[in-house]
Amino acid sequence: MDSLSVEHLTGIKDLTKKDIEIIFKTADAFKEVINRPIKKVPSLRDITIANLFFENSTRTRLSFELAEKRLSADVVNFSAASSSVKKGETLIDTVNNILSMKVDMVVMRHPNPGAAKFLSERVDAKVINAGDGTHEHPTQALLDSYSIRERLGSVDGKKVVIVGDILHSRVALSNIYCLQKLGAEVMVCGPTTLIPKYIDALGVKVEHDLRKALEWCDVANMLRIQLERQDMKYFPSLREYSMQYGLTKDILDELSKELVVMHPGPINRGVEITSEVADSDQAIILDQVENGVAVRMAVVYLLAAGIKRE
Repeated sequence: MDSLSVEHLTGIKDLTKKDIEIIFKTADAFKEVINRPIKKVPSLRDITIANLFFENSTRTRLSFELAEKRLSADVVNFSAASSSVKKGETLIDTVNNILSMKVDMVVMRHPNPGAAKFLSERVDAKVINAGDGTHEHPTQALLDSYSIRERLGSVDGKKVVIVGDILHSRVALSNIYCLQKLGAEVMVCGPTTLIPKYIDALGVKVEHDLRKALEWCDVANMLRIQLERQDMKYFPSLREYSMQYGLTKDILDELSKELVVMHPGPINRGVEITSEVADSDQAIILDQVENGVAVRMAVVYLLAAGIKRE
């Protein structure tokens, strides 16, 4: 079996192109599994995985939990909202307490950038980053690129625009790294206030006019406005944002070609994307959800291969 060059998945930045290709090849096999009548394989029967979510999440947590159960792992779910973290327990203490229960792998979402990397250097378990603040969200980027490959045959040479709140988005950063490693051209599009200052260093194009960006690209990934991460007003109102950067059926119909439309979810219908677009044949949003389970199965399975069994 091909193995990954990393011990943990803390960010796309650490992966090689070959790592990503191994993950995709493995996900292809698991996608076939999850479409069978019996959707489980016994691959990780003796592995225990803890899902630690220090931030609210529905889709990512459910996707990981389903992926782990499809592989027959034992799964422990931990939500910080109702835990001793509220009483002042440190991250390391919380995790060490959980690891003393003989957990082999930790999937963690945390509000602080770098938390997953910090943890991976200090605990004796595999760590998967399920989102660390505004930093990275590696499995989302992997499933997004996997979905593009599935729809268009390849990521190499494709033009992808990421539209919206680039400044607060860990999805954008991970996607930029992943798409570039796979040979895609990347553009970001949004109001000046939501484009980070360091964007030039990432080698991506910047466009503030949505129509121009859409004429340029093959794929449009529409991001949610992250109001919960914004500590000040970055644009006058959601209505004004929607008028300038919201994707409607009329806009799609005016283009000279057919685009693939993506969204990492949850969707603010009527803000960054209308229901008509979200539910159209051009949107692969539900494919992304299905592929998320297969890709997360692949990541968990490949990292578990390095766990020493007693």
